[in-house]
Amino acid sequence: MTEKQIKSVRRTFKKIRPIAGQAAALFYAKLFDLDPKLRSLFVHDLKDQGRKLMEVIEYAVVRLETPGELLPAVRELGRRHVAYGVADEDYEKVGEALIWTLEKALGRDFNAEARAAWTAVYGLLAETMRDGARNLKG
Repeated sequence: MTEKQIKSVRRTFKKIRPIAGQAAALFYAKLFDLDPKLRSLFVHDLKDQGRKLMEVIEYAVVRLETPGELLPAVRELGRRHVAYGVADEDYEKVGEALIWTLEKALGRDFNAEARAAWTAVYGLLAETMRDGARNLKG
């Protein structure tokens, strides 16, 4: 991740924070539209789950410049998600739903630069979570 990408992610996330609940609801609606079978992985209240999702995203956004702190926590998150039933291929749908949500929530502020930056962030986080899941299994 470049410094410019990190700044873009932080700048756009500041605009998401005040509408975090709405953004989370958009995300889950899109995710379940993309893959209805994923709904069965969420046994708890989706509003609470959405709050947790936004907390995890904010945790990552704040720590993008300190990968030594961020990546071990994300790897552990990947390990825990195995127990929830998350499969390796589910990460693609999650990424698609996240980018779609950001586009809808940010409108014009989600320009090509922001899209590329968030795509890079999600790629890093997803691959780190997958790595945590693989290491648990293997």
